[in-house]
Amino acid sequence: MTTPKKTSEPALTEAHLETDAIMAELRALRVASLEHRQRHDRPPRLPSRKTLADIADGLSAALFPNRLGSPELTDGGVDHYVRQTLDTALRKLQQQVRRELHYAASSETDSNTTHEQATAITRAFAGCLPQIRSLLDNDIYAAYEGDPAARSVDEVLVCYPGISAIMYYRLAHELYRLGVPLIARMISEIAHSATGIEIHPGAQIDSSFFIDHGTGVVIGETAIIGKNVRLYQAVTLGAKRFPVDEHGALVKGNARHPIVEDDVVIYAGATILGRITIGRGSTIGGNVWLTHSVPPGSNISQAQ
Repeated sequence: MTTPKKTSEPALTEAHLETDAIMAELRALRVASLEHRQRHDRPPRLPSRKTLADIADGLSAALFPNRLGSPELTDGGVDHYVRQTLDTALRKLQQQVRRELHYAASSETDSNTTHEQATAITRAFAGCLPQIRSLLDNDIYAAYEGDPAARSVDEVLVCYPGISAIMYYRLAHELYRLGVPLIARMISEIAHSATGIEIHPGAQIDSSFFIDHGTGVVIGETAIIGKNVRLYQAVTLGAKRFPVDEHGALVKGNARHPIVEDDVVIYAGATILGRITIGRGSTIGGNVWLTHSVPPGSNISQAQ
């Protein structure tokens, strides 16, 4: 009995794939895009999403070293670990901030000026980290108090996607406030990809904020959320309409998302649109569609 010979597939070559032609077409498209944005002489070098993911992980570990840091960490080595982790993360962040500033600036901007601005922004951000840790402690405790399934605050920190999304939001919000909105948005979108929760870094969210379950939550750029607010999955705090200028272009930056006052609970699937106010202590039921303000203490359900 003879064994049939194995036939190897022909090797793919540049001729088979026509990579030269594809490369030329891609080059032409890149050049056209740069010319359209008037950047032909200054191709953009954007911040790196991968590097920002590493930075956010490092900052999270520095904020909560005993739970999110190295598994080999010992009690006596916590401060050394935090110092080393912060130093690495902040050095990387300074480089990414410099990239964004250079990308956003005019071609005449001096590189030394960009470096000084990046250093100042990174230093100011670092100074906010203790406040961010304090806010996150309140968020974690609110989740523990608000969920009967939570057995400990440690479980909340390491298991709840809402806390992960809020942690990245609080880091991103400070960067947004300090003038690097692209980096802030990228960090928020890293959390969005991981958790299914989208929080724009421009939103203003006070302490003791809890997102339970979380998948599908959307919080828009100009939303304002007070203290002790709780959201459930698939809640949208969005815009009702998008005004345009005389040329038909979208007007950007205007206040268009809801204001949610203190002690509000919004249940799963609720959609709240426009610059309206949800009064303090109100409860918004599941799957409610709301486009008008409600006074404090309201109880809104589908049946109304």
